[in-house]
Amino acid sequence: MTKNTPNTEDNFIASLAYKYLPYWPMFAALLIISIAGGWAYLNFLAIPSYEVSASLIIKDENKGVSGSRITESMDNFTTNKVVENEINIIHSRSLISKVVNDLSLYAPIYEDTQFKAISAYTSSPIVIEYKNPSEIKAVPKTYFSVDEKVETVRIEKKEYPIDEWVRTPYGTMKFKRNINLVEPSSNPLYFTLIHPSKVTDELMAKVRIQALSKMSAVVNLYLKDSVPQRGEDILNILIASYKEMAVLERNNLASNTLAFIEDRIKLAMEELEALENKVVEFKATQGGVNLSEQGKLYLENVRDNDRKISEINTQLAVLEKVERYVLSENTSGSFVPSTLGVNDPSLNQLLQKLYDSEIQYQKLRNTTAENNPILVSITNEIANIRPRIIENIRNQRVNLQASRGNLASTNNGYNTSLQTIPQKERELMELTRQQMVKNNAYNFLLQKREETVLSHAPTAEDSKVIDRAGTSPFPVSPKPLYIYMMSVMAACIMGLFLIAVKEFLNTKILFRTEIALYTQAPIVAELSFIKNQLRGGFTAPTEVSVIEQFRQLRVTLGLYGRTFTKRKIMVTSSIPGEGKSYVSTNLAVSLASSGKKVALLDLDLRNPNTSTLFNLYNTTGIIEYLSDEGINPIEIVVKTEFPNLFILPAGSNVGDHTELLLSERLENLFSFLELTYDYLIIDTPPVDLVSDAYLLSEYCDITLLVMRHAYTPKSLVQRLAHDNKIQSLNNVAIVFNGVKPRGFVRGQYGYGYGYGYEHKYDDKTYRNRSAKANA
Repeated sequence: MTKNTPNTEDNFIASLAYKYLPYWPMFAALLIISIAGGWAYLNFLAIPSYEVSASLIIKDENKGVSGSRITESMDNFTTNKVVENEINIIHSRSLISKVVNDLSLYAPIYEDTQFKAISAYTSSPIVIEYKNPSEIKAVPKTYFSVDEKVETVRIEKKEYPIDEWVRTPYGTMKFKRNINLVEPSSNPLYFTLIHPSKVTDELMAKVRIQALSKMSAVVNLYLKDSVPQRGEDILNILIASYKEMAVLERNNLASNTLAFIEDRIKLAMEELEALENKVVEFKATQGGVNLSEQGKLYLENVRDNDRKISEINTQLAVLEKVERYVLSENTSGSFVPSTLGVNDPSLNQLLQKLYDSEIQYQKLRNTTAENNPILVSITNEIANIRPRIIENIRNQRVNLQASRGNLASTNNGYNTSLQTIPQKERELMELTRQQMVKNNAYNFLLQKREETVLSHAPTAEDSKVIDRAGTSPFPVSPKPLYIYMMSVMAACIMGLFLIAVKEFLNTKILFRTEIALYTQAPIVAELSFIKNQLRGGFTAPTEVSVIEQFRQLRVTLGLYGRTFTKRKIMVTSSIPGEGKSYVSTNLAVSLASSGKKVALLDLDLRNPNTSTLFNLYNTTGIIEYLSDEGINPIEIVVKTEFPNLFILPAGSNVGDHTELLLSERLENLFSFLELTYDYLIIDTPPVDLVSDAYLLSEYCDITLLVMRHAYTPKSLVQRLAHDNKIQSLNNVAIVFNGVKPRGFVRGQYGYGYGYGYEHKYDDKTYRNRSAKANA
């Protein structure tokens, strides 16, 4: 046989059902209200957003993307791009700020509808351009109207012409026709002015740029916008600005190089012209001289050496300019000088790396703090690159100077050997040699100038647009399913919150488990709530569930059994209003109906509610008996209309009679009643207010402490338990009175373990007889 173990999941579900199923009408109402609110939000308040996307490919040789070899050979100023760096450049503040200014996003125009304001990007007849956007001061809602006939804009009873710069209370602005107008709006229009920096920050947060994958050179741009046309314009202009910036950067670099070459050409022309004049003058004055074969050989060797020295001088000049650029303290944002003639790839890579780092430093410095770890890292990288470049330049300079010295030394050797050549021939050869050197240098510079000019010509771009900006066919937010799910969650959370406030945050006793937590006394009965309990005179209960509850109380107290024992039962409570009189009277009637003689003693001498219920208020009773020795016990016993039930009223002189409870006559009274009656039911004052119940407890066999649902304070029960007041009573048992059904439905979901609503086994014949009798 297998051992049956409880299923934890089933227990959890049953626990949830027990706690919250009685409140299903409230949850249903909250669910309907919440879903209706979600529907109203989607149809009247929510502004749908569309996703706009575009993609371009960036030339990155490391990822297999390069241009044509022909165009690369013509363009000396195109550098290798790194996709990750280009993403940062596209997402830079300078480019997005340009988009904000180009589209006048700092002056948005809205339609004022009944429930919400929507963008009038495609429905406004005009757009607003500010002359100096950096000087904008925030302006709230400003309503305006457009007169198409006279082409004016009316703002606060003042009219302004269209397509002209005008002075307004908000600054110098121009009202231009909206080229994106699709259908004019029929709702009122208004505009606001926002500082461009704030709009730029918001747009940077909205634009997402990411590579398709780590090994891909394709870059995707995403943007969510409530106006598809505006989102497409933003991405298209952002891409165009990026491409324009790349072209401008390359052209500026080519222009700087061209200016340098022009200066060198001008100097070479002057030197060449001076040499030509000297040759002409020398031949005119000295006559023509034929070079010997030895002189020709010398000229060829020296010509080669001089050409090399000229190239070395050019390289030294370039290195000097690059060194001045690197040593300059303010190089951020400037263009790297050309390394024309210097064939050192490591120097080119170091310069490009320095330039990229300084661009990235400038971008981050405008958006982050100086102590940002990324900014500090870039600063350290720049500081490390500069010494490496300087060291490279100096090493090359030393090598070039050494080479130039060797060539000069070689030429000096040739000069020594030329001493045998006639002086005139030697002088002419010297002039001719210098002329040839300068001519070679001049031709070299002309060639480089043409190459630089060709770099200005349109060549293959560094990036190529794959897809222009396009919009999703359906809104991406708000998502109806998500909104309705949130509505359902909100309804559930609100229901749980209301139940928690009603039950778990209540300071009154609500659950049977709370009584068991605070006290060790057994709970012998749970009595259901009855409207108008004991209002007016006492009437016996007719509802079967109530009758059965008191029968169950008798069974729990052991008042049924083969061996009968007379019992004295004291009924009390903590504070007034908990239903002790209701319990004592109904328990007495229930015991009397079983054929036993029952005496109900009203010993609440301050507030004799039991006597009042049986119309015995101000009737001679226990007070008179205890204070007058001439009265016998039988004289204060009153027979009721209920068989076997007798009442001992409190008396006529109600008040503070605690001292009378110490009288020997009270003991005589109990002795008499024990001999005459089977059960004594004693109604006493609350134990928390007076001490009468403690004095009477010693005469009783059982003490019933009544606690009322949603009435008895938790703190009071705790205090009674901590003060050991409950332990001072004899055989305390607790009656949980006035228990109401939880929620809005009746069933097996109560505050206790059961109080008559779960299952009923009624006598239909009895009910029918009762119905006929009442009729």
